[in-house]
Amino acid sequence: MTKILIAEDDQDIRELIVLTLQFHGFDVVSAEDGKAAVEKAPTGSFDLILMDVRMPRMTGYEACAQLKAMETTKDIPIVFLSAKGQEAEITTGLQAGAADYILKPFAPDQLVATINRVLKQ
Repeated sequence: MTKILIAEDDQDIRELIVLTLQFHGFDVVSAEDGKAAVEKAPTGSFDLILMDVRMPRMTGYEACAQLKAMETTKDIPIVFLSAKGQEAEITTGLQAGAADYILKPFAPDQLVATINRVLKQ
């Protein structure tokens, strides 16, 4: 079963993503911010990480950079979730090492399709 770590500070959005992905057969672990994601990622054998960009304690960009610098997590694909859709934001996310960037709000089918596409790469 594909295991996904979700880092999202908005509890309602986090719970919606967890339920959506569990419904589609994914094993899901959640974190409330980037710092928690960086702490959980090395211990979980994750296949993919979904990460909000704007979070307290540590942004998604900062967390991505730390995860890409760690031997145990550097090869896990990261997909950013963000309401910020400016070209500069997307470029920053991809330069930080993200495999893709999904704009909020998104449809559940779009989220699952993006995850499946990234996992096949």
